[in-house]
Amino acid sequence: MFYRLFLAYVFYVVARLLFVVYNFSILEISSVWELIKLCYHGLIFDTAAIFYLNSLFVLCSMLPLGVNTNAGYQKFLFYVYFGFNLLGYATNFIDFGYYKFIYNRTTISEWDVVKNESNLWQMVFRFSYSYWHIFVLFFGLAWLWIFLYKKIKIKPEKYQKNKLLYVTTSVVCFLIVAALMVGGIRGGDFKKSTRPINLVDANRYVTNIHHADVILNTPFAIIRTINKNNFKALNFNISESEIEQLLSPIKSYPPQSKSKPNVVLFITESYGREYLGAFNKHSNIPDYQSFTPFLDSLANHSLIFSNAFANGRKSIHGMSSVLAGIPSFTDAYTSSPYAKQPVESLVSTLKSAGYDTSFFHGAPNGSMGFLGFSNILGFDHYYGKTEFNDDSQFDGFWGIWDEPFFQFMKTTLDQKQTPFMATIFTVSSHEPYVVPNQYKDLFPKGYLPMHKCVGYTDFAFRRFFEAAKKEPWFNNTIFVITADHGNQIYYDEYKKAVNRFAVPILFYDPNGKYVGENRDLAQQIDIYPTILQMVGYDKPFRSWGRSLVDETSNSLSPLPQPETPFVMNHDGVFYRFSKGNYICIFDGEKAIGFYAIDDLSLRTNLITNKNKEMEALENHCKAFVQHYFDSIINKTLMP
Repeated sequence: MFYRLFLAYVFYVVARLLFVVYNFSILEISSVWELIKLCYHGLIFDTAAIFYLNSLFVLCSMLPLGVNTNAGYQKFLFYVYFGFNLLGYATNFIDFGYYKFIYNRTTISEWDVVKNESNLWQMVFRFSYSYWHIFVLFFGLAWLWIFLYKKIKIKPEKYQKNKLLYVTTSVVCFLIVAALMVGGIRGGDFKKSTRPINLVDANRYVTNIHHADVILNTPFAIIRTINKNNFKALNFNISESEIEQLLSPIKSYPPQSKSKPNVVLFITESYGREYLGAFNKHSNIPDYQSFTPFLDSLANHSLIFSNAFANGRKSIHGMSSVLAGIPSFTDAYTSSPYAKQPVESLVSTLKSAGYDTSFFHGAPNGSMGFLGFSNILGFDHYYGKTEFNDDSQFDGFWGIWDEPFFQFMKTTLDQKQTPFMATIFTVSSHEPYVVPNQYKDLFPKGYLPMHKCVGYTDFAFRRFFEAAKKEPWFNNTIFVITADHGNQIYYDEYKKAVNRFAVPILFYDPNGKYVGENRDLAQQIDIYPTILQMVGYDKPFRSWGRSLVDETSNSLSPLPQPETPFVMNHDGVFYRFSKGNYICIFDGEKAIGFYAIDDLSLRTNLITNKNKEMEALENHCKAFVQHYFDSIINKTLMP
């Protein structure tokens, strides 16, 4: 039994090393010795995962049944052992390819995102094709594991004498092993004052925050997040008056328009800020290459925010952040038990102002949970692959190619009465990184498979704007372009922990009202209040973000000056709150790190020199978290 458990440790170490190999460019491991230390600390979490998965195997191995050595019983143990172990072990291989998209170990929340996908098995087949080498590795290692398991042969033995001694020693040994397993699952600590280890505890052993993902393993991350409701009230004793002062959750801005301009909002799939040249003029990246010639030219006539960040890590996070100003932290708000409540949002406020509202997404209707959440937000119309009604333009994986679907949106808007608000969530700039055959040689291949897809979607934008500017509604429309999150990273600047959330935010008014580059901190949840001020919305509304174009104080805020730029997001384990001179890393209870605002790799923790600005930053972060969960749980998202 101990030999078989030892084999599990060996193969978990192998999986960890393979995880590092596949993600080496973004894990920033500087030496072999550093890797050895990470693997050593990882044994704590391997122990927990192995003991979770092998509890039944250990029990069945040690029960004094008298038949434990029989061939039939050993065959039963074989299936119990590999049934649990290979299922758990396989989840490690998911993160060989998936980690570079979400930058944290896969948890049970990922299942909430994909379980209702109508093309789930098609996606699985596609990933199997794209990442065949990972499947080969898994099955090869599984074969080796089984081969080594069978190297020790069990000879049948009968226990006809000393049965009492046999039962007694078996029970005593089992109780000892069970106690050790409980200790292993708890992380080696039997104290009542401590809890079993979880994902956060991996950070006790690292200085680079992303090295915690090397220490962790995926089966542990999944098991420890099963049936975990992360939407719980948190009380940091921040008073209502402090929350009002720090967050100003009910806002009102001086209107900047009386004409009720249309709004067309693009949430561009995986379109990280790294890819757009106009947003990297000050990044000082040697030999930088842009893959968005059209958007770069459009940016010259737009108001762009080149220091903007996503509030989440996944597509559905982006939808709730941009449209409703609701970020997602450990889990997606839209997958929580509270997602079905009424929400004041960009959709509801513009509908109340007489806007026709539409949501466009070229994937099969209902994909990614967008149809359900769009219904909660109250969109008047949903246009998906079904409404497009031409499968010849289906990319075979995610949805309708961006270029024809952009044109479909344009012709649909041509028939709308103004004012209208339309949101499109694009699909083509995504794995498996393919473009239509007729354009396969048109776009630069760049340095990553993603780059040609970025070029294709940029081309789709060009074709859309060329067609739309001929329509009478064009000149009275505000166009907004952002991304849900980033994707493949090439430049070291964007491998830094903070910049992995970097996205573009662009506002284009054909009349030239909004032009220039703003380098203040900005985030997805700022888009909703910004649009409301731009279109002249003059009523109070709920928002945790701020208007990016407001130059006066918020009329409902006790603050005497405009709201201070800040960014709030979550890396899957910790909150990150950036404001002023520092970045605060918050574990849900207290600050565990402070970093200079330009320390984007989060290398130098300044917490030992905590000052008043850091204390204020931690308090602001607590206020945000407290009010966030209080508003969601008490269902006050619709004031």
